Amino acid sequence: MLVDSVPEQRAETAPVPPNRRAIRSFGLLAALAVLLLVAMASIAVGAKELSVAQVLHGLFEDSGTYADVVVDERLSRTVLGLLVGAALGLSGAVLQALTRNPLADPGLLGINAGASAAVVTAITYFGVTSLTGYVWFAFFGAAAVGALVWFLGGSRGATPVRLALAGTAISAALYGYLQAVMIMDDAALARMRFWTVGSLSTATDETIRQVLPFLVVGTLLAFVLARPLNAVAMGDDTAKALGADLNRTRALSMLAATVLCGAATAACGPIVFVGLMVPHIVRSFTGPDLRWIMPYAAVLSPVLLLGSDVIGRVVARPSEVQVGIITAIIGGPVFIFLVRRRRTAQL
Repeated sequence: MLVDSVPEQRAETAPVPPNRRAIRSFGLLAALAVLLLVAMASIAVGAKELSVAQVLHGLFEDSGTYADVVVDERLSRTVLGLLVGAALGLSGAVLQALTRNPLADPGLLGINAGASAAVVTAITYFGVTSLTGYVWFAFFGAAAVGALVWFLGGSRGATPVRLALAGTAISAALYGYLQAVMIMDDAALARMRFWTVGSLSTATDETIRQVLPFLVVGTLLAFVLARPLNAVAMGDDTAKALGADLNRTRALSMLAATVLCGAATAACGPIVFVGLMVPHIVRSFTGPDLRWIMPYAAVLSPVLLLGSDVIGRVVARPSEVQVGIITAIIGGPVFIFLVRRRRTAQL
């Protein structure tokens, strides 16, 4: 299990110099500016290009023109991308601190597998065919697996290693079930094939309304946990010495990650590497303090997700490549680089 150094974590508990705080604050403002530009590009770029004037007209004045209709359709997609990206980034930051593994992601605890297994079950055995039906099955599947991982990991005696092992074992079993069902049911295979790669193209206002309450609750819980997770990341003995309640912090962290990742996966399918890459890269210039990692991850993860979505629309016009495929293409080499860099640093 890869672990951040304790001295580095201890240094973060000291008061942050004003100049460093100012640099971090300026960087966060710059990240917000980049996010705004990417969001505008997400609305403007597609099978039909729109000018900035058309985008602004569609956002603030609805006259029923073709451009306004296109803006309305892309706006839901962009908003969902903002919400899902932030949720994946925050859940990744929480899990990396919880497991003390800087290369952890939401898939490590089986949350994606639980959502996917629930969706294929809904399609095959309950005849669910609409996205609004998938959302609830996917969310409760993720929640059930999160609870099972917590139980198998030792509940109140859970440790990072136990949680990771339980999540890996459950993921393997659920993905085996998923493949078996899809092989035996051609209809399920056809409907699941699109959902499992992850896409924002099916975004609707109804989807956003369904997942928004969960994302808000999970986001608030994650930010509340930033300080106690800082203590947990330094090791059990140090965390206890600092007065942290390990069991409560781990339970609430599992809940926050499950709610965030479960709702995001329910809305647009399992999207890989966003929750791994962004928090890990952010840590390299913010330091290990989650009070800074989380805001940066919540801003830069949507930048990656929406940027990948725009790339997917551009490279295959007039069709598109699903955003889950683009993030995997980007994330694979980045993950290899991160692993090799850490190994080199440890030699």
